[in-house]
Amino acid sequence: MKDSKKILDAWDTYSDEHTDLDGWPYDDHAYGLRASQRDADTAAAFEPLRYGARHLLATAETQLTQLPENAVQGRWVYQLGVLRDALGRLDELHEQWLGTRDSLPATAKPGTADFDDALAEHHAESWSYLDDWATHGKAVREVNTAARNARSPLAPVPASAPARRNAARK
Repeated sequence: MKDSKKILDAWDTYSDEHTDLDGWPYDDHAYGLRASQRDADTAAAFEPLRYGARHLLATAETQLTQLPENAVQGRWVYQLGVLRDALGRLDELHEQWLGTRDSLPATAKPGTADFDDALAEHHAESWSYLDDWATHGKAVREVNTAARNARSPLAPVPASAPARRNAARK
């Protein structure tokens, strides 16, 4: 998620420097190439998280239901919902990509226009959902931290130790 934030920050800087005040790129081709690189970099940054994301999300949702009300940030429910929706869409897009990749001609390998163009389109379609993870993914960590720091309802409140009697008295 940190890598995605760096990628987004670099994109924002590039976009600010290469567009006019209305947001139109000075050079459409160069801007498109840079956007395609942003999409690919964001997808690569998410890949190590992809297979554990559903488990992380489910854990955070369970932890959230067990937190005391005063430990819950109101935005967490919304953010976890955005992450769940984004993950579902990313799964659908991944399945579509696998179908697209399998339907490419046998000559379409990484580095060929057929393959690279199809992959760039997949990355472009995935980018906004990956951006949701980059933007809201910290909620998973925040919920986990709150859960670790919350007093467990199963743990008894520590009793104060009885005052020690003066050992000098006999």
